[in-house]
Amino acid sequence: MGDSTVWTLAIAAVTGGTAVLASWVAGRGSTRAARVQAEIAARAQRAERLRESRRAAYLDLIEQTHRMGELYWEILAVLRNGAGSAGGAGGADGPDGAGDIAEALKELHDREIAEYAKIRRCARVVELEGPPEAAAAALALQRTTGTFYRCVKAAMEGDADAREEFRTAFSPFWAALEDFVEAARTAHQAG
Repeated sequence: MGDSTVWTLAIAAVTGGTAVLASWVAGRGSTRAARVQAEIAARAQRAERLRESRRAAYLDLIEQTHRMGELYWEILAVLRNGAGSAGGAGGADGPDGAGDIAEALKELHDREIAEYAKIRRCARVVELEGPPEAAAAALALQRTTGTFYRCVKAAMEGDADAREEFRTAFSPFWAALEDFVEAARTAHQAG
């Protein structure tokens, strides 16, 4: 072999090695870019799933709050009838009598307990999903139901002031719902 052949082989080996090295570097860069792109896509999917999960939790709590509100209106109507018919012509066992009012309150109280369990679950889901501002507003909303519960119990025990206290509990209840909606809206728009 002549010198030119050795040089040709040496140049070919260096060129081939350079090509292999360049291919390896490019492949490694492509792999890294693909990994980064996959991580970004996974983060975006997680963020979207969290956003939708939060939205569903917020909507469930709002819906349950409205159900509770409707039940509270039913209870208030019974309390109003009880105040108007106490000692009325119907008597204790007649239509709209105290016995009927007590039975209606008992049935509504049982429904209130069942609905409270649902609103409590909804508030806990919001607490789990977050963020902290929405969770705090959800728990504050849940706490406003306590006044209604105490008033129904007091009315069942014959407390004459329970109806008025029950009626005034609506303003804080609906205000707490508005606070929650605002916190949920802020969280949803930020997410």
